[in-house]
Amino acid sequence: MESDPVLTPKQSNVRRLKCSVQNYDWGIRGHDSLVARLFALNSGSSVASHKPYAEFWMGTHDSGPSFVIAAADNGGAIDSDSTSLKSWVSENPNVLGDKVAEKWGSDIPFLFKVLSVAKPLSIQAHPDKELAKLLHKVEPKVYRDANHKPEMALAITEFEALCGFISVEELKDVLRSVPEILLMIRDADRNRLLLLDDHANKEEDLKAALRLAFTQLMSASKILISRAISDLKRRLHSESEVRQLTAKELLVLRLEKQYPDDVGIIAAFFLNHVKLNPGEALYLGANEPHAYISGECIECMATSDNVVRAGLTPKFRDVHTLCAIFTYKQGFPEILQGVHVNQYITKYVPPFEEFEVDRCVLPKGASVLFPVSQGPSIFLVAGGEGRMLPQDSLRNDVISEGDVLFVPAEGKDSSRSSNFIYL
Repeated sequence: MESDPVLTPKQSNVRRLKCSVQNYDWGIRGHDSLVARLFALNSGSSVASHKPYAEFWMGTHDSGPSFVIAAADNGGAIDSDSTSLKSWVSENPNVLGDKVAEKWGSDIPFLFKVLSVAKPLSIQAHPDKELAKLLHKVEPKVYRDANHKPEMALAITEFEALCGFISVEELKDVLRSVPEILLMIRDADRNRLLLLDDHANKEEDLKAALRLAFTQLMSASKILISRAISDLKRRLHSESEVRQLTAKELLVLRLEKQYPDDVGIIAAFFLNHVKLNPGEALYLGANEPHAYISGECIECMATSDNVVRAGLTPKFRDVHTLCAIFTYKQGFPEILQGVHVNQYITKYVPPFEEFEVDRCVLPKGASVLFPVSQGPSIFLVAGGEGRMLPQDSLRNDVISEGDVLFVPAEGKDSSRSSNFIYL
């Protein structure tokens, strides 16, 4: 059994949740999608084979709310009498714990998701708190809330992403080996990058040169972009007959098939191509460029849906804002392997205050003890079936794949914990 995480209740306020799904076009279709299977089991609905199932949301965000299911419900269907988790938490703020309530008020500070990615999401970044407030005020229909969105992706399957800018030396190699970029960046700015030295130059100079060149690329005209991509595609197909293409070259050809004539195809050369194995995680702070490419993952973030996009998307693009907010930090991102709490539980702690994630892989017939938490938790059973001990207010102490539980915070002096047995 594998879950991210599978949990057990710690007090009588444990609640089963019915959660929301997002059917974005980039999602995996039908029963091949883990999101589809989890949502169907969680909601009692059927899976449409032709439909993309992209994200399974567990939390209080208005764009995809979860609902508290009463113990005496009729199978968990959401109806007009169902209470949203956000409303229930607001009416029962003690479930958040003192520390969370003091810092974030009467709401859960994180949003928990499962993603099933069939084709790339947009090249994007999430604004910091100050910019999020400003963007929401100026364009509330595009930027839907005023919060920042640091996030972490924990791979369930092999998972691909573009994340952060490549190093100075890698960038020089790109400028020398990808002539199509010369159509989109001025010679003087290309030469400036080629003369950079990450040891001799100040970090501010490196970032300024990269910002100038990348902004030019992302701001190029549609005619220039189309010409550059056409030339790139022709050259790579020709060279593939005499040499093995690099992983990045193969990736951009994949991107071209999915997003023809999109500037993100060229932009991918500037970004790290990250491949996660199951159980590895990647975290993303504010203003860092990234694009998920393929695979399935658990994702956790601050409660926000703010995204600034500029490539690999049919949605609204805000090139000026995106290129202005990037940190332009270079180098390969840190990959989290997690810390073993015990033989079954691995904990992932990104450098953010709002959340951490536990992953539990429990063999059949085994049991595990989950420690208390001073903050609220949302638990997902991603596979298998188990029994919770001791019994609490849940009408049935057996939980199985697709079940989602809200578990309240424990007091700082509490020593209570709970046991979970995999049947």
